[in-house]
Order: sequence, then structure tokens, then C-alpha cells
Amino acid sequence: MSHHRPWPWPRIQAHRGGGALAPENTLAAIRRGCAMGFRAIEIDARLTSDEVPVVIHDRTLERTTDGKGAVAQTTSAAIARLDAGSWFAPEYRGEHVPTLAGTIAFCRSQGIWINLEIKRAAGQIARIGEVVARTAAQGYGDLLRPGGDRAESVVAQAPLLSSFGREALLAARQAAPDLPRGLLVDDVPENFAAELDQLGCVSLHTDHETLTRDKARAVKDAGYWLFCYTVDDPARAREIFAWGVDALCTDRIDLIGAGFA
Repeated sequence: MSHHRPWPWPRIQAHRGGGALAPENTLAAIRRGCAMGFRAIEIDARLTSDEVPVVIHDRTLERTTDGKGAVAQTTSAAIARLDAGSWFAPEYRGEHVPTLAGTIAFCRSQGIWINLEIKRAAGQIARIGEVVARTAAQGYGDLLRPGGDRAESVVAQAPLLSSFGREALLAARQAAPDLPRGLLVDDVPENFAAELDQLGCVSLHTDHETLTRDKARAVKDAGYWLFCYTVDDPARAREIFAWGVDALCTDRIDLIGAGFA
């Protein structure tokens, strides 16, 4: 799966839709990022108890909604009734937790590209990968082509699936073999090339705080794309881009704009 093709997607992505300027992982956040010129976002997906993929970061509902309990133990109908905006600011009262299918439809209508993280949950990591990947494939069915998960064949408008869960990525590969995948890590592992090859991934996604020039060079020399999360300092963004990093996401979309790189 190694390659040397240039990164085909936007290099600057709004973290969780709208960075730190709107309630994360909501359509309101995506609209905010869009209003600031962003046409690329990073978002998260989990499964409800009735296996509907929804866009939310945490395992539980308390931090970003007025609900309680685990996402995986709550129905999609119950989650749809929650307020996911008031915690951020009064003007976002009534904002909902969007479904992944609805988010994809909205983003496609606005020409917004998605870096889609498949979140993990104990006992259902593979199932989440399968259902999220299948939902994404359905949302982009008209764009998919055989071998689209290979670097030389990716469709620039199709999403990039990523996850910390190896099982999730393997399940995603089986469910939607034509969508590209990236492995999320806290730090670049010594055996990264073997892992990426085993999972059929085109990119490695790492915490910028653990990245060094030598680690970046090793990934790039191996022919893989390199993505960093979550970079909020423009000076740091310039530094890692100079090391060969292909793209990053940021919460500070006011400081690191869509046209930064």
C-alpha cells in the first residue's frame, strides 16, 4: 500500500466540524467552519443501541448534550431529541446530534470533504467499523470505484476513514473495500509500515506532540501519507509541514485558516 503520490485532500481540516468556535460534531459547527472558508472537516462516528451511526466524540452523552448515559446504550430516536448546542452557547440551543448519513448528505451538498474517525466501544469495535464504513459507502456510492482504497486510485471527493481500532479498520475494509483508510496512533510505532500494510491503510495519523523530524521522515520515506492532530499553533503547523507532514486538523480555525497551506 506504500506510494509517493501527493496528498489528494485538503491539507487543513476543521477539527470536529468547526474547531473550538461552535458545538463540536454538529451541523452548526460544520456551517461555522464553512463560513470561514473550510471545505474539509474531521468528525467522529459512534453507534447507537439500534446501530445507527451518529456524529459524536465521547462514549457518553453528558459532556456535549443534555442527555445521560452511554451512546451505545441509547436509541437513535432518544439521541435525536437531545440538545447538543446549549452546553456551548445559548444561541446554539436546540442543535441536535446529527446522524452520519445526514451529515454526509449535508457535506456533499456543500462540497465539504470528510476525514471520518471510527470511534471505539468495548465489545463492538469491529461492528462499529463495519456499520460506519457501510454507511459512508452508501453516502458516496456514486463516487466509489474498484481499488479506491489504494493511494493511486483514491477519489478526492470520497471520505478517508480512520480509527485507533485495528479491528475497526479491518472490518471497514471488508465492508467498504473501495474507501481509503488511515491508522490513528498516539505515537509513530516502530513497526508502522508493517501495520499499515496489514490494514491496507494509505496514511498514518499521529499526535503532533509526539512527532519528531526523524519520525516524520521515516513515514514519508516509506511512502505513506502523514496526518497530524490537533494542531492549534501556527508556528507548530509550519514546522511539521516543513518536516513533510501532509495535512492536519485544528481547533483554532481562526488562527490556522483553510488557506494556511
